[in-house]
Order: sequence, then structure tokens, then C-alpha cells
Amino acid sequence: MAPDLTRRLREEAVVRIIAHVDELTALDQAIGDGDHGFNMKRGFEAITALGDELDALSLGPALQKAGMTLVMKVGGASGPLYGSFLMAMGKAMTGDPLSREDFVGSLAEGVAAVKMRGKSEAGAKTMLDVLVPVLDAVTADDPLAAARQAARDGLEATRNMKATKGRASFLGERSIGHLDPGARSSALLVEVVCDVLEGKV
Repeated sequence: MAPDLTRRLREEAVVRIIAHVDELTALDQAIGDGDHGFNMKRGFEAITALGDELDALSLGPALQKAGMTLVMKVGGASGPLYGSFLMAMGKAMTGDPLSREDFVGSLAEGVAAVKMRGKSEAGAKTMLDVLVPVLDAVTADDPLAAARQAARDGLEATRNMKATKGRASFLGERSIGHLDPGARSSALLVEVVCDVLEGKV
């Protein structure tokens, strides 16, 4: 694994999340308690503070440490869910260099961890509605293009879903018509990974 990949992923993830804090906040104000943008910002700023330490690690250990940081520093559901996702992915990354099979396997472990932590599945209007389609997409012939499209489609699909998990579930039918904020932040991070691997950032 190229040592510089960890740094590029970390830096771009922080830039992208902070640039979209207001959007994430607005989405969460519509169907949640309005703190998703702030929580994500706080979590990724904490990851920034560990920059040199994380950058010295290969990707697997770096993801585990970043995940633990999110669990410890971020309130609400996003910290535990994203933290569990990153820690499970990082723990499963045993190959160096990381093969496509290794990556798909680690992504599957991350998705499974989110399902377990959130006691949820795709279709409940959560981040899983992006992550599950992306996991299916990365086995395609052009995995990055397929992942991008799956993330976009998965996010848009949450608009017409009724939330059955999290605070949005309290709204029942009134949650329909809004994008899920966790799905949006997940889609942003999928875009980051694709952009970095394609050399666009």
C-alpha cells in the first residue's frame, strides 16, 4: 500500500466533509435533531489532529485508529456507526499491497459492522442505503465508476423511503420526501475514495 494513500484519503475526506457541513446540517434538521453536520465536522477535525500519527500507518491500522477516534469524539449515532465501519474495515485489511479482493472483503466487514451496530438493513433510510449498493458495485468491471453511480442512486433512493431507524423514524410518513443525512455523508466519502484512487485529487 502506497504510504501516501493514507494521507491523501485523510486530507480529502476532511476537506469534503467540512465543505458540506451546512448541507448535512440542513438535511438532518429536516428529519433528525440537526447535529449530523456538526458531529461529522468534529469527528473529522479530531482525525486531522492525528494527521502525522495516522499518516505514518498503513491504511488498515490508520482506518482502525480513525474509527476509534470517531467513536470517542463524536456524539449521536454517526460516531459509533462510522467508527465501527472504519474499525471493521481496517481490521480486515491484511494484504499489503491491498488487492481488490482484500478491499472488497474489508468493505463487506465494514458494512456488516454498521448493520450490527445499528441493528438495521438497507431500506430503512440510513447510510446503509448507500453502503450496501456500493459494496455490490465494487465487484463490477469498472468498480470505481460503478461505486460512484451506486452511491448517487442509493442516496437518491432514500428520498422516497420512510425512515424506520433513528430519530427520523419518529416522523413516520413525514420522513418521506427528504434525503437521509447519513446516506449523504456516506456518498460524500465514497466520492472521496473514488477521486483519490482515480488521481483526481
